[in-house]
Amino acid sequence: MARSKSLKVVIKLEAAVKLRKDGHDVIIVSSGAVGVGMRRMDVAERPKHLPSIQALAAVGQCQLMSTWDSLFSHLRQPIAQILITRNDIVDRTQYINAQNTLAQLLSMGVIPIVNENDTLTVSEIKFGDNDTLSAITAAMIEADYLFLMTDVDGLYTANPRTNPDAQVIDIVPDISSLEADVSSAGSSLGTGGMGSKIVAARLATSAGVTTVITRSSRPGTIEDIIEHHSSNDAISSDSALGVEDTKPDPPLHTCFLPSDSPVHSRSFWLLHGLKPHGSVYIAEEAYDIVRETGCLLPSSVIAVEGKFGYMEAVKLMVAPRPSQADLNDDYPMTCSTPKVAREVGRALINYGSAELSRIKGLRSTQIHSVLGYSGSEHAVSRENMAFFEMPSRCITPTSLPSPISEMNNDKNPLSDIPAASANQ
Repeated sequence: MARSKSLKVVIKLEAAVKLRKDGHDVIIVSSGAVGVGMRRMDVAERPKHLPSIQALAAVGQCQLMSTWDSLFSHLRQPIAQILITRNDIVDRTQYINAQNTLAQLLSMGVIPIVNENDTLTVSEIKFGDNDTLSAITAAMIEADYLFLMTDVDGLYTANPRTNPDAQVIDIVPDISSLEADVSSAGSSLGTGGMGSKIVAARLATSAGVTTVITRSSRPGTIEDIIEHHSSNDAISSDSALGVEDTKPDPPLHTCFLPSDSPVHSRSFWLLHGLKPHGSVYIAEEAYDIVRETGCLLPSSVIAVEGKFGYMEAVKLMVAPRPSQADLNDDYPMTCSTPKVAREVGRALINYGSAELSRIKGLRSTQIHSVLGYSGSEHAVSRENMAFFEMPSRCITPTSLPSPISEMNNDKNPLSDIPAASANQ
């Protein structure tokens, strides 16, 4: 059994190296430091004490990377370790540094192995699962493909374990209109189930990354899938000319096509890299003007929710202008938190929640008389605002799960590479 697992590991590594030799840039997103640390320290049960978990992660990380390096060295493939925390994504400078480091490593022919830094991360700021981390990494480097590897062939129309008529969905052109059964929960061993893979696909496709869910036990099919989708345009042209397609069927998988209007770089960082501290509600009739000008004036703000400070992230919500009965006497043309609203974007705010609550609904010329000083004339400036491009919003969950109850890093990641990004 151990020999069989070792053989599977070698096959997966060989697949990654072959992709690299064939001209693809490859990044592997993996986990398992806590589980390796438990085995190294002969700890039978995963502790619940956070410092103990982080200490085991520190022990396991050394052995984990040593194993990765030893295996890849036999294939003459250099690798690098990249440990990322949510704070590295939140801080714009650190985000750009991570981008630059990954780009440089790829240009050197190195395969970076990315993992969340479990040694330092606390539950409140965790990514939540490898799928989310891999999607953010793929968007960060503007990858062509994100492969989410699991123990089923793809996304099914129903749970294949309970419904014999379930079929693999080959292509999802628009993930916002997706209708599928995700109750199969995907991998029983990975950190994320099928639901988390759908969330990851939403993130990645919104950034223009083609996302594929396929079986991890057949890593050699990754290149076949890439070739299949890369040749789709040629096949379509041949079909239009009446030329018969003789290419074999691709391996079973589900492909999520990228958004027609993807968001990149700073906009993606604003939308998915930051954790919102509150919400700012924009009047429905002002929304189109705000999008067109790229600036949000206090006069367009009808409500403020949550507690946030200067230049902290907030959700941008759109709601109808309140009726006369709903207006507050102290601040005309504003109201309490609207009951009907939709999220349209994210922003870094120019005023804290206390100040914005006082100037919402007012003209910019009135700011000084209310606050006693004049800050920016805008509640949000152009460069600090981004909107979701997809009809159905695509957001990173802000309620992140506990590493004890929902994270599963105890498995050996070398037995099941959970995700890989290929950038052609």
